[in-house]
Amino acid sequence: MITIGQLAKYIGVSTKTIRVYHDKGLLPEPDRDASGYRRYGAGDAIDLIKIRTLAEAGVPLARIRDLRSATDMEFQQALGEIDDELTARIRGLRATRGRLRRLATGQLAPLPAEVGAHLERLAGWGFTPRWVDLQRDLWILLFATHPDRAFTLFHDQAETTADPALRRLYLDYDHAYDLDADDPRIDDLARRIAGATRERYGPDPLPGLDAASEIPALIQGSVNASSPAWQRLDALIRAHLGV
Repeated sequence: MITIGQLAKYIGVSTKTIRVYHDKGLLPEPDRDASGYRRYGAGDAIDLIKIRTLAEAGVPLARIRDLRSATDMEFQQALGEIDDELTARIRGLRATRGRLRRLATGQLAPLPAEVGAHLERLAGWGFTPRWVDLQRDLWILLFATHPDRAFTLFHDQAETTADPALRRLYLDYDHAYDLDADDPRIDDLARRIAGATRERYGPDPLPGLDAASEIPALIQGSVNASSPAWQRLDALIRAHLGV
């Protein structure tokens, strides 16, 4: 029979932790001996090892307490569930570690190969590095926040830029960056973009993100903030489309 201090030292926990387990009903508190000390036996040590192992696995104390009254079959089933949860957590931690490493090298998130190929084509078509970098950042944001819708939106943009006439509109949008906000060319470009949008999508808007999502506004806001000309262009397009 050993004291609480000895038990704590052997198992690798603090005496305070053992007392918490007593208070929570996880570990029965033994009676005191004639000297007034509580003495623990081998069974207590085994129980404490089980509790510590489950606690270190992230199992809540309330669940550990419930497992004390479980049958052997129920206990084994619970261990299997805990193992599955740990596997999922490990997978998530590995993914997080990968994102941290990419962040350290300046890569916020990996993009699908076809998106990377599309960005390379943009440069070959005459888009400015500023536009390509902006598109890369926006697709990273979309694929991170709306992976289920990002491919639909990407394929739509890839189709429009593959069309020479529509690609011309994107190029004009790109090169309008340095124009004065009151330049009349912005008014003409807004009319052409609005007309092409109606022709492509008809009365229905482009199937986009969830109406409650703030991402579209965030994206357009970041675009507009970089250029007064782009900000006015966006306002004119919206006015022509009535949105």
